[in-house]
Amino acid sequence: MLSQKIRMTKNGILCEIDDNKIFLDPKIPDQTGVNFVSHAHMDHLPSKNGGTILASIETNHIANLRGFKMQNHVEEIDNFSLMDNGHILGSKGLIFNDVFYTGDICTRNRGFLSCEKIPKCKTLITECTFGLPEFVFPKLEEIVKQVNELISELYSKGIPVILMGYQLGKAQTITQLFGHWSPLYFHDSVKQMNELHQELGVPLVEGMGLSEAKKQGLLEKKPWIMVAPMMSERNKFVQEMKSKYGAVTIGFSGWAQSNKFSFGRRTDYSFAMSDHCDFNELVDLVIQSGAEQVYTVHGFVEEFATHLRKMGIQAQVLRENSLDDFI
Repeated sequence: MLSQKIRMTKNGILCEIDDNKIFLDPKIPDQTGVNFVSHAHMDHLPSKNGGTILASIETNHIANLRGFKMQNHVEEIDNFSLMDNGHILGSKGLIFNDVFYTGDICTRNRGFLSCEKIPKCKTLITECTFGLPEFVFPKLEEIVKQVNELISELYSKGIPVILMGYQLGKAQTITQLFGHWSPLYFHDSVKQMNELHQELGVPLVEGMGLSEAKKQGLLEKKPWIMVAPMMSERNKFVQEMKSKYGAVTIGFSGWAQSNKFSFGRRTDYSFAMSDHCDFNELVDLVIQSGAEQVYTVHGFVEEFATHLRKMGIQAQVLRENSLDDFI
C-alpha cells in the first residue's frame, strides 16, 4: 500500500506519495516533483520557474499575459486528472491517488463558467474563503435583476455607471451578464483581458477601451456603462470618473455579504457576487466528495473545520508545520 504525507510548507502544499512529490500551487516549482498551478490569479502563480508545471492551456496563456511565462508547462501527466472547478477561465482542481485538491472553486454556474461534478475521494483539500455561515450568497438571477433595475434607474437620469470586479474572472462575468447595455466601454486592463478570453473561445461582447473613448470625447456623451477593476474611492481613476463625469460605481464581491468587512463595499452600490463557493456550497461539496479526511486551506480554515467536525466529518486545518501520515 502507498504511504502518503500531506503538509503545508513555505512553498505551498506538499503531498508525498512514496517517493513522489506533488506541490499544489507552489511559489517556486520544485525540480524533483510535479507542480500543479490551479489558475492564473497572482496569488496562485509561481514567482519564478523551476520544475515541470501542470496547468491548463488557458492558465498558461493568462499567466503569460500577466508577465509570467511558464517553462516546462504540460497539460497532462499520467495518473493526474484536471477538472473544471468554475472559479475563472482555465482554473482546475486536481485529482490523484484518491486525493482531490479543489483549488479556488465555485460550484455555481455563471455564464461561461461551470464546475464539473465533485469527484469521490478519500482525502479532500479544500479552500474555504467564505467558510462562515453568514456567507450565503443570493441567487445570480436575483443579482442580475437588481443590477439591471439600478442601471435603468441611473440611465434614466443620464448618470453613467461603472461596474467593478476583479480584472481576471469577475470582470468577464460582468461583461457577459451586463454587456447588453450601450454604449459600453472597458478599462484598458479589462479590455486586454477580455480580448484574451475571446481568443480562447469565450463569447464576450466587444467594447471600446477607456483610452480610446476619452481620446474621442465619448465619455462626455452620457449616460454610458463601463467595466473596470475593483478600486477604492481614493483611486485617481475613480475620482476622475466621479468628478468629471458624475459616474456611479457598482461593485461585485462576496465580501459585500457581511457588514464586518468594509473592503467588500468600497463602491456606491455593492452586490454579493463571488467566484468562490459560499458556505452552503462548501458544505455540499464536502458531502458530495464522501471524503474520509478533509483539510481546510485559505480563508476561515479553523471555523470551517470545526463546523465539519460537528457534522461528524474528520477535518483539520492544513497549516505550516502540520503533518499527517496515513497508509
